Formats: sequence, structure tokens, C-alpha cells
Amino acid sequence: MTGTTWSIFMRIVIAGGSGFLGVSLINRLQKSHHDVTLLTRSPEKARTFLETVRIEFWDAKTKDALPGILEGADAVINLTGESIAAKRWTQQQKDRILSSRIDSTRAIVDALGLTKHKPSVLLNASAVGFYGNVPEGEVTESSPNGDGFLAAVCARSEAEALRAQEEGLRVVLLRTGIVIDKNGGVLRKLLVPFRFFLGGPTGSGRQWFPWIHLQDEINAILYAMENDRLAGPLNLSAPGCVRMSEFCSAVGNILHRPSRVHVPGFFLKAALGEMAEPLLLHG
Repeated sequence: MTGTTWSIFMRIVIAGGSGFLGVSLINRLQKSHHDVTLLTRSPEKARTFLETVRIEFWDAKTKDALPGILEGADAVINLTGESIAAKRWTQQQKDRILSSRIDSTRAIVDALGLTKHKPSVLLNASAVGFYGNVPEGEVTESSPNGDGFLAAVCARSEAEALRAQEEGLRVVLLRTGIVIDKNGGVLRKLLVPFRFFLGGPTGSGRQWFPWIHLQDEINAILYAMENDRLAGPLNLSAPGCVRMSEFCSAVGNILHRPSRVHVPGFFLKAALGEMAEPLLLHG
């Protein structure tokens, strides 16, 4: 796909970019000499590892301070959202996961409507969870929304982001797989049991594991930001999706460790509740 790309430095506002992906993305943008502003609920914490970035407090809910920050920006990247795997899915936690994405996206889009010089593009974080559980076959960006809690969260967040089209912005929906890197994210946690010869898949091991390397994720985000012909949903996942058992086997081969210890599904359900089904057991 070809299209106009930016050859000049851009002013970029990133909301919720103090996590594993966001920090790496900001570092890459700064190396390219882009002007980056980070919106976060914890500015003091963010300043400890992002010393040269302009950091603004934002509660990820209200739009009051946003128009002045977004005014004149070239691009907005929204990565806000409560971690889906941080806590057991009580009803309160599910409400928090949903509202953290809906409220933040709505506030950003509403604030964009109050700016005079608007950004050209909004890139909004979503996930391949949009498609729900797909036991067999491929999914593409035109595949329908699936069933389940995570699919509903993705769909509602995307609907809020798409309202920015009414303000003349190009909107890209980043339907991301599981981002992996040896220094953080899921992979770092997965490596621990392997080092003690206790590695292996969860449940049946037949569930799909749609992964993408951190650097490929960042490259895709930058491409989507810079290419003005790209709009709408964008699947970010490595080609040739593998099963959980295949992924764990590859990890074991790299570490010269076996991948034979299966964590039983009933144990995960008891420990994690509803969260175990879409995250670890589907397939």
C-alpha cells in the first residue's frame, strides 16, 4: 500500500503511553526527533523513566484540559485502558476495564471537536479480541465482531474512536495481538517457569496465540500514522498464527528446556475465574 508519508518531524500526543508498549514507542519517536507529549495519570512515575518527554497529567476521563494539549498536534495515539490480565474479573473489574477504554476515548474525541487546528489522524488501541473465539480459519479486518466480554469491549471502544471521522480525522483501529519482547510483557513472565523446567502450555494448548514482536508492533503503528491511505481496522499480528502449544514448544527449543508441563484448565478456572476462558483456555 502506498500513500503520502510524513518526511518532517511531527508533534504527537500519546495517551496512556507509560506501559510496556508505550514507553518503547515513545523512545522510538524521540530517536526520530518527533515532539512527543505523554498524557498519564501518574506523571511523577513516568518522569522516572521518560526524563526528556513532555508529560501532562490526565485522569483518562475528562476532556477539560485536553483541547489545549491536542491543539496543533499532527497525530494522537490512544493507548489508555486498564490491563485485562491484572486482576480477577469481578464485575467491578470488568466495569473498570470497559470504562477505562470508553471514557478515555470519548473524552479524546470530544476534545478533538473543540480544537481549531486538528490532528490529521487518531490511532486507537484495540485488540484481536474483537473477533472473539475463532476455533478454526483466518480472520481479516472485515471479519465480524465476535462474542464475549473482550469482543464487546473492543467493539464499543472502536465505535467511540470512529466518531473522530466526523471531525475530519483519519481513524486507525489498532487490533493488536499479544505483544512480546524478551525484556517485558507476556514473554518475560512466560520464560520464568521454563527456566525451572516447568514450562508448557495452559489448558489444552490448542488455543490460538496471535503474537507480534514489540518492534514489529511499533513499526506497524508508525506506518499507520504516516500513511494517509490507511484507515479503519488494522490487524497487528505475525503471519501464520500458531497454537499455544506450538509457541511454548518454540520457546522451549530456544531455551533448551522441555515444554511438557500443562497447567490444567480446571486449575486456571479456579484461580482466575471468568478471565481464564478468553485469555488462556479458548481453543
